[in-house]
Amino acid sequence: MKSCSALRQRVQSAMPGLLLGDVVPDFEAETTIGPIRLHEFLGESWGILFSHPRDYTPVCTTELGRAATLSPEFAKRNVKMIALSIDSIEEHHGWSKDILAYNNDETVPEFPFPIIADEKRELAVELGMLDPVEKDQSGMPLTARCVFIIGPDKKLKLSLLYPATTGRNFDEILRVIDSLQLTAQKRVATPVDWKPGDRVMVPPSIPEEEAKCMFPAGVYTKELPSEKKYLRYTPQP
Repeated sequence: MKSCSALRQRVQSAMPGLLLGDVVPDFEAETTIGPIRLHEFLGESWGILFSHPRDYTPVCTTELGRAATLSPEFAKRNVKMIALSIDSIEEHHGWSKDILAYNNDETVPEFPFPIIADEKRELAVELGMLDPVEKDQSGMPLTARCVFIIGPDKKLKLSLLYPATTGRNFDEILRVIDSLQLTAQKRVATPVDWKPGDRVMVPPSIPEEEAKCMFPAGVYTKELPSEKKYLRYTPQP
């Protein structure tokens, strides 16, 4: 009882542990495919690490079902997927069968990505993945709906945090990855609602003459009442 109380106090006092640009810890974990070390698992790939509150729950089942369906799209983008919750390996394996049945997709005979069993909440505390509102029967916080997108340099490129009541949009996560990968290679930014193939924006840090040379397809500048030339567009390079 004393150890449980100490753990609860440590969990409740924990602050989110990762900021954009931080190197994601090279942790070891037990997963549905066996023990892994994160950086070795990712290799030179991009990665998406995402947590969910509990196995055998409705919203989580729809989320991981959609993630499983989209796993070929993540693979096309050289993104490795790994999920996490506080449930056990045995629960993950059993629940995975329910997810595949929910998808009703006979083309995916096996669950396509590993799930971490963080039963002691050690990773959830270290990475700032706990939801202070949603708790289990013993009063311990559950894992929130977190998303961490990790670059090939093992640094955190994007983080999202959703409450237990709101399911994530994995098509949006794919769109974000497209933007992150494009802007990692090209000196451009992507505007609101951007999709691959749409025009992109020229950052204000690029001088006008340099922009003309850098973007031979042309640069369009939106005229504004302020007369400031900061809204510049160019076709996606």
